[in-house]
Amino acid sequence: MLKSFVGIIEENSQEAELLERIDLKRLPKHIAIIMDGNGRWAKMRGKPRLQGHREGAESVRAILDTCARLQIKALTLYAFSTENWKRPKEEVSGLMEMLRYYLKKELDTLHKNNIRFQAIGRLSELAPDIQNQIRQAEEKTSSNTGTILSVALNYGGRAEIAEAARKAAKKLLQEGRSLDELNEEEIEKHLYTYGLPEVDLLIRTSGEYRVSNFLLWQIAYSEIYITPVLFPDFRRAEILKAIIDFQNRERRFGGIKAQ
Repeated sequence: MLKSFVGIIEENSQEAELLERIDLKRLPKHIAIIMDGNGRWAKMRGKPRLQGHREGAESVRAILDTCARLQIKALTLYAFSTENWKRPKEEVSGLMEMLRYYLKKELDTLHKNNIRFQAIGRLSELAPDIQNQIRQAEEKTSSNTGTILSVALNYGGRAEIAEAARKAAKKLLQEGRSLDELNEEEIEKHLYTYGLPEVDLLIRTSGEYRVSNFLLWQIAYSEIYITPVLFPDFRRAEILKAIIDFQNRERRFGGIKAQ
């Protein structure tokens, strides 16, 4: 797949130069992205906010294609938070229609490219037809062995941790064990992302310096990459730049630099 990747970008000198700088032996296993700036992108161009979200969907395609070709194990995208319901009804309704459209349109492409799809969050609060589409997408791609695409929908990091802790505590009690045995490992087993590698690289677009209640447990030791680029403009070159920046970091996980 990487050879075909080189063929695709060889006509783009910037992307080719960026790919040349990447050490394929030190790629992040799990990349998470806070996709921010769609509304501002649209406003700057005098367009409806939903147009910004549509352009953002094109960025998702470019990012996912790049990660799949580089054989990144997992990609998690923050698509809709528990707080996003506070947005104007027209925007929320439009986003849900876009979700329906892309779940239907992109499923065959995901499957063809060996990508496994899953959604994380309080999915039971989404419309029944969307829940059904999600189940179909997860079932169809469940045996795929390439990049795992996790889309966070109606997601909140604090709520995830609280839910995981409740489930872990309930399991301990059912097994006749003491709550004193509740530890990080028991809680982690009940997180939405259980089984995925820890997040190595957290990317936030649009220049905002906050994590916005996203994967609070999973990003404990993530490298954070902030870019002023608005998400609709965050395409292949930008994800390559983020990976290069990640590879220039010294990761110590609470330790000290090796002598």
